[in-house]
Amino acid sequence: MALFRIDRRTEAGPAEVWRRLTDWSRHSGSVPLTRITVTTPPPTGVGTVFVARTGIGRLAFEDPMEVVVWEPPERERPGHCRMEKRGRIVTGWAEIDVHPGPEGAGALLVWREDLRVRWLPRALDPVVSRAGRYVFGRALTVLLGG
Repeated sequence: MALFRIDRRTEAGPAEVWRRLTDWSRHSGSVPLTRITVTTPPPTGVGTVFVARTGIGRLAFEDPMEVVVWEPPERERPGHCRMEKRGRIVTGWAEIDVHPGPEGAGALLVWREDLRVRWLPRALDPVVSRAGRYVFGRALTVLLGG
């Protein structure tokens, strides 16, 4: 399994961080060569499905995901969202946890993901994990920036 984790501290509060990270369409502008389409009607919650299409032209693949846990942050309770990857090429899951920052200032974000790429040998999992941490780390920088 190509498991990776990204931890970030941000000045924005938990509700704002949650809003930025769970606006799935915004991810299109933060992940290279990727377009996100939400295929279920709003609002976002358990059962929301969105598809990330990555690549150029016929050299692209789809990564459909479904929200299976949806717990927005409330007061002192952290937020938690889990997506299951339902694709033919990419499977696994991703989780977003948003905690209040120390002494109520800002927020702490934890993004965990387990990527499995079909037809790729398990020996390459460390490479996939490093690439995922890099790509999604950059995406989080864009998403949290505004």
